[in-house]
Amino acid sequence: GVNLHRKTLCDWTLLAADWLAIIYRHIQTEHWRALYRQIDETPVEYLQPGNGKTKTGYLWTSRIPGGSILYHWHPGRDTEGMNGLFPPAQNTQPIAPQHLPLLHIIQCDGYSVYPSWARDKPWIKLMGCHSHVRRKFFEASEQSPRLIAWILRQLAHLYHIEKRLRQNRDGPALRQAVRAAESRPIHERLKKLIDRLALRPSILPKSQLGKALSYAINQWPHLQTYLSDGRVEICNNLVENAIRPAKLGAKNWLFIGREEAGQKCAIL
Repeated sequence: GVNLHRKTLCDWTLLAADWLAIIYRHIQTEHWRALYRQIDETPVEYLQPGNGKTKTGYLWTSRIPGGSILYHWHPGRDTEGMNGLFPPAQNTQPIAPQHLPLLHIIQCDGYSVYPSWARDKPWIKLMGCHSHVRRKFFEASEQSPRLIAWILRQLAHLYHIEKRLRQNRDGPALRQAVRAAESRPIHERLKKLIDRLALRPSILPKSQLGKALSYAINQWPHLQTYLSDGRVEICNNLVENAIRPAKLGAKNWLFIGREEAGQKCAIL
């Protein structure tokens, strides 16, 4: 029968976030040192003081496959959001070649901010996501059902190989060998078709199929990374799964109370 004021509950929550910040910093350091991780961002509304309206901020998410998850709040979708997931010194100061960090593989989608952010960072290697390529072609299914069905079937073969590797709990070396023997021929067959289709005048660039082809061609160099590195995954579904709880939660709490509380939310 004890009634607690809303402000009291909020203050307790903010205090908990301050205490948990110590653990957050340890997770942050773990991600800074990771040589491979998956990154994605998702919009979250927050209140804009004065007029009762909301603005859009972003919860930038980093996941180490098989390891921990790091969230970082930033009010925009620009390169500053990515900077929050990396050590400050690497974002603001040029690094001499002899002092460069080890190569870090970052798996992400085709959003333009990622290559823009990585352009002046030779220690960063961007890697693509086959799920995003599949999604683009699936959205074009109505335009050319039989053709798209063949493309989706080739992608399904690639995922079937990955499923078998996971079930067998194969290590990086064996994963790399199996991908070279079984996945690479499928990959090359798929690329040949995509290149031929891109030259067809009947496929308009602004059509769903045209957009899917353009996306696949632009991402192809990044998609091939998984064929020669058994440590990495075929797609970044793991980080998308890490975002799902926040999206489900937002259906209940709708928005963050103010911009400054966004990082508290990321910590919690």
